[in-house]
Amino acid sequence: MTRVIHTGDTHIGYRQYNAPERRRDFLEAFRSVVEDAVDDGVDAVVHAGDLFHDRRPGLIDLQGTVAVLRLLRDADIPFLAVVGNHEGKRDAQWLDLFADLGLATRLDAEPTVVGDVAFYGLDFVPRSRREDLEYEFAPVPDDADHAALVSHGLFEPFAHADWDTERLLAESTVEFDAVLLGDNHAPDTAEVLDTWVTYCGSTERASASERDDRGYNLVAFDDDVAISRRGVADTREFVFVDVELAADEGVDRVQKRVRQHDLEDAVVVVTIEGDGKPIAPAAVEELAVDRGALVARVNDRRDLPDEDDAVSVSFADPDDAVRERVRELGLSDAALDIDRTVRDGDLADSNVRETVERRVRDLLEADADVFESAPDRDPADATTVADRLSSDEETDEVPTNADPEPTEEAESPSAAAATGVATNGGDADSSPTDEQDAGSTDAGPTDEPDGGDADEREEPADASLGDFA
Repeated sequence: MTRVIHTGDTHIGYRQYNAPERRRDFLEAFRSVVEDAVDDGVDAVVHAGDLFHDRRPGLIDLQGTVAVLRLLRDADIPFLAVVGNHEGKRDAQWLDLFADLGLATRLDAEPTVVGDVAFYGLDFVPRSRREDLEYEFAPVPDDADHAALVSHGLFEPFAHADWDTERLLAESTVEFDAVLLGDNHAPDTAEVLDTWVTYCGSTERASASERDDRGYNLVAFDDDVAISRRGVADTREFVFVDVELAADEGVDRVQKRVRQHDLEDAVVVVTIEGDGKPIAPAAVEELAVDRGALVARVNDRRDLPDEDDAVSVSFADPDDAVRERVRELGLSDAALDIDRTVRDGDLADSNVRETVERRVRDLLEADADVFESAPDRDPADATTVADRLSSDEETDEVPTNADPEPTEEAESPSAAAATGVATNGGDADSSPTDEQDAGSTDAGPTDEPDGGDADEREEPADASLGDFA
């Protein structure tokens, strides 16, 4: 008998809800599966794709994955895997790197025999290319009594299906006893053309819709194929608070329900349905965080009608609004000069940062107190950039601000302070982030891009083989 763990959709590197703790959770869930494999002495761990959440995982995620895979290598348990849609690259795959390190086997049309089972692999294939697929696999070796295909995609007859399972099985040159799948985060099993087809589900919740406990499959090949479920121990607790509001109920009712739960270190998902009054999500989310939640999200599914006392929004002249607010601030002449630079329509956004840095540096060199506020200034005496532009339009004057070329000067503390001013006026400097959005087949709450984390500094997007030698 051959026994394997069938897992997948580990999504290592996913910084869900912009929380570095969640990024670690996904790696730890994978570690938990591998430790179960070592403790149980299975014959192999089979991964059905989306080992990583992104095709460009961070170095910290690669290092963590290598460390976990070494546990399997040290226990002499092979790691067999295919490439999923999240991690697939145009050239060499991360699995190829791990194979070069002796940590993994990338499954393909040639059989990899473990015990008495020949395992084959079919990476994720975009829908547009499936019509041309020819399901040709090398013959099953004589020393194998069973054959199993490992693949990644949304296969029939399961939810969200767009891949014809019957065609695959009918046209395949190998008669498979089991098809072990990834991509659908909900575990499920069905029999198609006398072949067991099964999804293992994800090892961590990649969206709020994944309420069931996370786990993996244990597949035993003997006279028949036996598929059983196991849970992943110690995953992050999700607390789901579902509130049905009556017509006269509002935020107090929702907050009361939230207080009924132990929220320590949990991800809290509050779902509001029914009628009731409008609710600001922040009021509920802040309460949950104050009570110890790692992160909280509110999903208000109500379709509330417009009310007579709804806030009325009118659109005044934005230039007038700018003039009034800038005058109220009591800004110094230097600050008004920076305001003018930031809002100058003739200055390219890509040059705003450099221009402001240089201007701030020049002003501070001339007078260290140049940015002291001028609270005694009569607002009527303050002239803003909007005033000057209006004057220019009336007199058809050509603006005197040229479009300078960006410089290569290093950023000074004073220039860094001015950067915030520059970016508020027009985003001149967009930094790359770790996240793309969607973490899974099922759409979940919006997850923001990676933010700063003292423990996780900016990392190279790709790593070479030498990084792990």
